Amino acid sequence: MSSPHEANNSIAQPNDHSCGCNHACNVSGKIPVGIDKPQAVPLPGQLLLSVPAMDCPTEEGLIRRALENLPAARRLSFDLAARTLSLEAPTEAWPDIQSAIKKAGFDSERLSEPPSMDTAEQLRNQFFQPIAALLVAIVAEAVAYVAPETLVWKLGGMGIAGLAIALSGLSVFKKGLAALLRRQLNINALMSVAVAGAFVIGQWPEAAMVMALYAIAELIEARAVDRARNAIKSLLELSPQQAEVLQPNGSWIQVLAKEIKVGQRVRVRPGERFALDGKVTTGNSAVDQSPVTGESMPIEKGPGDEVFAGTINQSGALEFEVTAPASDTVLARIIHAVEEAQGSRAPTQRFVDRFAAIYTPGVFVLALGVALAGPLALGWTWMASLYKALVMLVIACPCALVISTPVTVVSGLAAAARRGILIKGGAYLEEARKLKAVALDKTGTVTEGRPKLVAQVILSQALPESDVLRIAYALSGRSDHPVSKAVATGLGLTEQLDVQDFGAEAGRGVYGTMAGHNYVLGNHRWIHDRGQCSPELEALLSEHERQGRTVAVLANQEAVLAMFAVADTIKASSQEAIGEMLKLGVTPIMLTGDNPATAASIAAQAGITDVRANLLPQEKLDAIRALASVGHQVAMVGDGINDAPALATADIGFAMGSAGTHTAMEAADVVIMNDDLRRVPETIRLSMQTHAVLWQNITLALGIKLVFLLLAIFDNATMWMAVFADMGASLLVVFNGLRLLKGRR
Repeated sequence: MSSPHEANNSIAQPNDHSCGCNHACNVSGKIPVGIDKPQAVPLPGQLLLSVPAMDCPTEEGLIRRALENLPAARRLSFDLAARTLSLEAPTEAWPDIQSAIKKAGFDSERLSEPPSMDTAEQLRNQFFQPIAALLVAIVAEAVAYVAPETLVWKLGGMGIAGLAIALSGLSVFKKGLAALLRRQLNINALMSVAVAGAFVIGQWPEAAMVMALYAIAELIEARAVDRARNAIKSLLELSPQQAEVLQPNGSWIQVLAKEIKVGQRVRVRPGERFALDGKVTTGNSAVDQSPVTGESMPIEKGPGDEVFAGTINQSGALEFEVTAPASDTVLARIIHAVEEAQGSRAPTQRFVDRFAAIYTPGVFVLALGVALAGPLALGWTWMASLYKALVMLVIACPCALVISTPVTVVSGLAAAARRGILIKGGAYLEEARKLKAVALDKTGTVTEGRPKLVAQVILSQALPESDVLRIAYALSGRSDHPVSKAVATGLGLTEQLDVQDFGAEAGRGVYGTMAGHNYVLGNHRWIHDRGQCSPELEALLSEHERQGRTVAVLANQEAVLAMFAVADTIKASSQEAIGEMLKLGVTPIMLTGDNPATAASIAAQAGITDVRANLLPQEKLDAIRALASVGHQVAMVGDGINDAPALATADIGFAMGSAGTHTAMEAADVVIMNDDLRRVPETIRLSMQTHAVLWQNITLALGIKLVFLLLAIFDNATMWMAVFADMGASLLVVFNGLRLLKGRR
């Protein structure tokens, strides 16, 4: 069975739209990794270029394709508002990069720093010429409508129309000519031919108006598309740029986050965000982790607990030791992973690109056929036939079609990231809806992954109950074994008795002497070997073991004093998650290396009926392959370390408990940042929503194109209508795709 796993390249895969309308690239432009704001001066190896003619996503796509064969050019980041391009490349490769951009029809200039211009000024400068062109085009329309039919007025009107076209469309003509010389039918080429043709056949007022409206619509569309891209970029703003750092003299000063070293101590006051990842050293507080993990409830943090950049300290001051530099925090890795995800195209997006490669030349040939066959076969006038053909050229560019998929996919990725679901590619976002089986690791996935004391039974009246519990606490508290730790934590006492001759028997338990008496805290086998197992005790121990519990027995030389049962408990969310999977028609299957009794007990609590226990990692892998061999789309949910082979082989691998775990992020296709199994069915539902919006957009775009093509052929469409149809459809599909961002967090 094929899997949607794809390699992520350092340059996002170009969208090979035959129309050249590469709005997708505007959405999937690379986002600088890390939490720093854009640098005031380029970093070593960073090339910053000004590209004056790059004013819309079409030009961005042309430049991407020009650079795709230059492996030295990496991490392209476009700023259309400022008309700049930044990328990473060795200095010796810079001339080749600028040469490739020149061959694509664009002049470029190296900058030492980004242009300083605020957003409002950028918008004013961008919209000034198109608005001026629209006003001049209106004057041209008025002249054509009211002026006398004389040569002087006609030449004057043509001059006014030419001025409107010059204000709004000179760059379009320049890039259109370059595209035609390279035998590419992109939107610039189509608009250039259509407007020039309309001007030649005497429709100069309409040509001017169409070019002005096109320029304005392109800017509006680019702004709408930016909303999807900014949904990802907004993650950069979650983490503050400065933090209070402890100095050698004991004082605290504000330091830039990117300058803080691993091991330094940072202080965060109530209400402030964490600038870096670390471990708490001093203080207790509730921390809102929803920006990173999507958890709705604050988490109590104290000494030894991990904290993450971008999360919010709520109730008390905390001091923590930095465990990762600013460029490698959990938040930075989320941004990096989403950035890489935008480079891999979803199946529907690849289908649309292939369709567009056929559609655009097809409509161009159809328009040519209308222009030639109309007068010869249908008796139309040459002027009428040419006009129909020109209208069809404006309609021909599948902008709305090719823009519909990347905007929708990026919106889906951003919506998932806001919920603590990190999806590492559009393919996984779209393919998740096809899942029919979800294989679940037990420990840390369905269960908490930490043993807890779930039962205690006093078995002798020889000592007061309080003394028995203090003895058990004294022995268990001195051991590093997980079972002993669970007993000590569960008892929760503070008084620690003095223990002499403390020791451990490997595979059995611990022992020690208190107040002259010898005690052991050991497993069932050790108590049996000591000859202290009565039939009643055997029955009690067997009952707990059948429930998947591990039993520790406290005994002295004379009698068995107490029994403590420890178990890995099921997560509160697991049962609900399994129920949601079943409602979606997805079969949950438990794959675990634990014993059958424990596995069956946990599975019964969660609602899982298919349980496979005592599995080694290779056997889990074999189970995934067996499920896939019968035609199932299979997901694997695990911790990303011992389950790595199965995660990599499954159609989609989900890693649980991955806040801070590099291995999980690398092995899995989807990372659940807060250990909540309910995020798996939520991913499936989001995939279904994304797929539905994708096909809504495709149907909408093609439907509008078809209607206006028919209207153009039967003499019921004008160039005005054509440009409104083209740009209107583009805006409709963009805003429809952005609806995914409004889902619940």
